Amino acid sequence: MNRDVLEELPALAPLEFFTLEGQLNYSKAPPSSKTMSRKYMLPDTSEWLAEERFAGVALAWSEAGIYIDALVDKPFEEALYPKYQDGDAIELFFDTRDLKTAGFATRFCHQFVFLPQAVQGIIAQEVTHFRTEDVHPLCDAADLQVVSEIGKKNYELQIFIPAHCLHGFDPSSFERIGFTYRIHRYKGMPQHFALSSQHFSLEQHPRLWASFKFIK
Repeated sequence: MNRDVLEELPALAPLEFFTLEGQLNYSKAPPSSKTMSRKYMLPDTSEWLAEERFAGVALAWSEAGIYIDALVDKPFEEALYPKYQDGDAIELFFDTRDLKTAGFATRFCHQFVFLPQAVQGIIAQEVTHFRTEDVHPLCDAADLQVVSEIGKKNYELQIFIPAHCLHGFDPSSFERIGFTYRIHRYKGMPQHFALSSQHFSLEQHPRLWASFKFIK
C-alpha cells in the first residue's frame, strides 16, 4: 500500500481497533431513574471516539425486556420525524444473538428511535432496515414504552422495550446481546457508544457493536 493511499484513508478512533465487552445487570422490577444512574450506567466511550460527551445511558434487563434510561445534559431544542437525525433523538441498536460473523443486519438486529417530544403522534418507532430476506416484522410502536421528562437544562428518557419487540431475545438460551447507541442533538454532532458512525454505518455493521453478557 503506497503513501498516497494511506493518506486518503479516514482517521480511525482508538476504540475502533478493539472489541468492547461488558456485563448487563438484571433487574427483577422496573428500576427507578436513580437506581439506573447508580447501578446500570454504561461506561463513557466519548473520549476514545474523540467526541464531546453530553449524555449518559443506563441499561438493565429482565425476562420481560430491556430497560434504558438516557439523561441528556443539554436543553431539549427540537424533535423531527422522519428526519430524526437532524433534531434531538436517541437511537438504540440491539442484536439479540450478538452475531459477529454477519456483515449486515440479520433478523436478530433492531434499530429503535425515541424522541423527547412526539412529532405527528410519533415518539418511538422501530426503523430497522434489512438488506436481505433475513427479516423480522417491525414491532408495533404502541408497544414501545417511553416517559420523557424535559427540564430547563436537560432532558431524560425512561424507556422499556418489551421482549416481544426484540426478535430472538432469549437470555435463558443466549447469554449475550449486541448493543450500541447514537444520540443526536439539534445542530450538533451526535454521541456514540463503542463505534462511531463517522467511520462506519452502524446499521450495517452489527458485528462491531459492543457485546454484553446477561448477569443475573
